Amino acid sequence: MDHQVAAFTDTYLPTVNGVTYTIKTWSERWNRNGGRMDVVYPRADGHTAGPREHPVRSVAFPWYDGYRLGTPKVPAAVSNVDVVHAHTPYALGLGAMRLSRRTDAPLVASYHTPGGEYTDYLAPTDGIASGLEGFVEGYERWFFNRADAVLVPTAPIRDHLLDTVGIDSHVEVVSNGIDTERFRPTDPAAFREKYGLEGETLVGYTGRHGYEKRLSDLLEAAEGLDITVVLGGDGPARADLEAQAERTDLDVRFLGFLDRDEMPAFYSALDVFAFPSPVETQGLVALEANACGTAVVAVDSGALSETIDDGVTGYHFTPGNVAAFREKIEDALADRERLGENCLERRETVSVDRAVERLADVYDSVL
Repeated sequence: MDHQVAAFTDTYLPTVNGVTYTIKTWSERWNRNGGRMDVVYPRADGHTAGPREHPVRSVAFPWYDGYRLGTPKVPAAVSNVDVVHAHTPYALGLGAMRLSRRTDAPLVASYHTPGGEYTDYLAPTDGIASGLEGFVEGYERWFFNRADAVLVPTAPIRDHLLDTVGIDSHVEVVSNGIDTERFRPTDPAAFREKYGLEGETLVGYTGRHGYEKRLSDLLEAAEGLDITVVLGGDGPARADLEAQAERTDLDVRFLGFLDRDEMPAFYSALDVFAFPSPVETQGLVALEANACGTAVVAVDSGALSETIDDGVTGYHFTPGNVAAFREKIEDALADRERLGENCLERRETVSVDRAVERLADVYDSVL
């Protein structure tokens, strides 16, 4: 792992999501293992650049709170590289493409987010959103077809790229992996006490509260169950979710963003992690929950169809079927001990160390 790599991303700290933590963890492991991986990202208040981090000028993205658009600039510090890795096809992805062409270094591109799924944030009507979705898929096809290799975290997303988007480039499945040094079973007593959750049966979720995550389905499914719903994170759908909760008899706790150091205790405190989002490319929070010994009830759609092993590390339910969602939550609560043991047995198979080994193989292949 001695290659010099320049990674370009439109999403990075202080923004909190799976893409950010994947890039941060990959770069830390790569550098720790003797290579060099620099990260080029949009400058934002709230994060001070560390070693091998290179912020570029950016502006706020008006239609999606918390995201910024960086100028496709190539900092001088990353001009001497073996591999260029684009974690975005958009603004800074174009900077990655420029560096690849200028240095004749191979371009590897990761497909983290299906851009077409987010066009509702940009378009005022369904008709415009549909047209915009087609445009986004066409642009993604143009960008990824110019990469020497395209990385996806799961097989369902590979199939989506090949069959729906129409990518001709070589596509490799490389799991994002999780930091199993951090995510392990933890005594949740202090966490429960801090947030007033002692003695409660907890079903929860953490991550961005976007409308595309379908968290309203979780609140609807929880009605009639003797549970407390715990939601970590924030996002544009939060106000509507709070209003929905107020119209019911549910006990719903909105914890806001949790410190990264609290996350193992959060997952360990939950009796079940619920994940109704149909737009995930892997669903890292599901793997983090599993690594802490917590079963996941997830929608049987997209990457979550593969991320969760039905009946082993959790249960699936049919998209949009709230009654089935409720039933599977009940099944998981009743079966939590067996599912939890299964989750712990599989911890090492989802570790970031394995992911970085696979990443090195891909870099070797394009070189």
